[in-house]
Amino acid sequence: MNLRDGWEVVIGLEVHAQIATKSKLFSSSPTDFGSDPNTQVSFYDAGMPGMLPVLNGEAVDMAIMTGLSVDGTINRISKFDRKNYFYPDLPSGYQISQLYHPIITGGYIDIESQDGRPKRIHLDRIHIEQDAGKNIHDLSPEFSYIDLNRAGIPLMEIVSNPDMSSPYEAMAYFKKLKMLLRYIGTCDCNMERGNLRADANISIRRPGDPLGNRVEIKNMNSIRNLGQALDYEITRQIMARENGGKIEQETRLFDATTGETRSMRTKENSNDYRYFPDPDLGPIVLSSGRIEGIRAKLPELPDAKRLRFMESYGLSGADADVLIEDKAVALHFERAVEASKFKGAESAKLIANWIIGELFGFLNKTNISIDDLPFPIEYMAELVDLILDKTISGKIAKTVFAEMTEDGASPSTIVAELGLVQIQDESVIRKVVEEVIASNQDQVEQYRSGKVQLFGFFVGQCMKNLHGKGNPEMVNQILRETLDSSE
Repeated sequence: MNLRDGWEVVIGLEVHAQIATKSKLFSSSPTDFGSDPNTQVSFYDAGMPGMLPVLNGEAVDMAIMTGLSVDGTINRISKFDRKNYFYPDLPSGYQISQLYHPIITGGYIDIESQDGRPKRIHLDRIHIEQDAGKNIHDLSPEFSYIDLNRAGIPLMEIVSNPDMSSPYEAMAYFKKLKMLLRYIGTCDCNMERGNLRADANISIRRPGDPLGNRVEIKNMNSIRNLGQALDYEITRQIMARENGGKIEQETRLFDATTGETRSMRTKENSNDYRYFPDPDLGPIVLSSGRIEGIRAKLPELPDAKRLRFMESYGLSGADADVLIEDKAVALHFERAVEASKFKGAESAKLIANWIIGELFGFLNKTNISIDDLPFPIEYMAELVDLILDKTISGKIAKTVFAEMTEDGASPSTIVAELGLVQIQDESVIRKVVEEVIASNQDQVEQYRSGKVQLFGFFVGQCMKNLHGKGNPEMVNQILRETLDSSE
């Protein structure tokens, strides 16, 4: 019996996405990554008395665009609140956030469950807030250090409803949200830099029972870590309940080294933070013109692009999923399709196969992005065109592709220089077929006696004698005719 049988898992995610602005939420300090500690800090960021916040309008616009992309409600009036708590990297003693009147409410993200069925994950809200600084504990055995470069960085907190019922669904949701944010450009989603991180709220219950106490797992910066943390926490909670124990409402941290969660602190409720409206910031009042102007700038979103790729190019859902995952890959694919002289599904599907297969293999091997290819993506279309017009075979095309990655030359140039043009002269192929049959009479007799799997042997011999340049279809056709008709 599975340990999880008889238990329901309830998961909600709070995703913190760094808004892709060049300056902070309430000051003009830059948001560049990797600068020396405490070099991107204004008097306001440092919590100096008398310093007043000035709202970054671009951060507001990016939050609106994010809300539109998930079909959320853009609230015409939203307000900022102070969330009060003490921590060394929060010099003002409070964080400015939006508790009571967020800029976005509602919305959804569509995913596929593990069994392939569609599932809609509803959002509760998206609100804007400022980030805290960073405590550094590993530079000295005696002291901790504070870097305030991140203090005041603009964040969107994207809060889902507790609609997910497995680690798989939570990972699928996080992955889909990450893709969406990168498509619209409101967050670069660089998880290694902490620009996208997730807090997971998880509880278990018997079917039909009220929700159990929820545990929050903080600051997971990879999809893989999210899945591992949830797997561990589900098992921990079920085992505790099965053994008569209670689940305490608390905040835990995930240790990627051990694959375990550990207790961090007792979970606070909102009243512990003594929220109250920020007296230094007026409400955000949005006009319909501003909202519609941002809506007009929305790019084609992933789900719409996936459907269009399937309908316009005849791609399978699996191939479309791979191509749309990275916006740059989808763009390069369409540029290649546009460049092909063959229009239609056959060409598009073959280009997709080559990008997903050979091209991705090259990118993974060299650890470069598709934007840094040593040749223009239009050469992929040219390569496929040479296959479709039977100038070269698919096997020869792999040789041509390898040469393209070395010197960046065009496929046509490589084919001409290396003499790789496919042999399509029927008389030449027929002569080679006859020579192969004449020199392999034992195999011929076995084939004609019913050992038909020897056909592959004859094809290989013919292609070898043709130096790999024979038209495979013609070789197969002539060879089969000759073997089946000759006595």
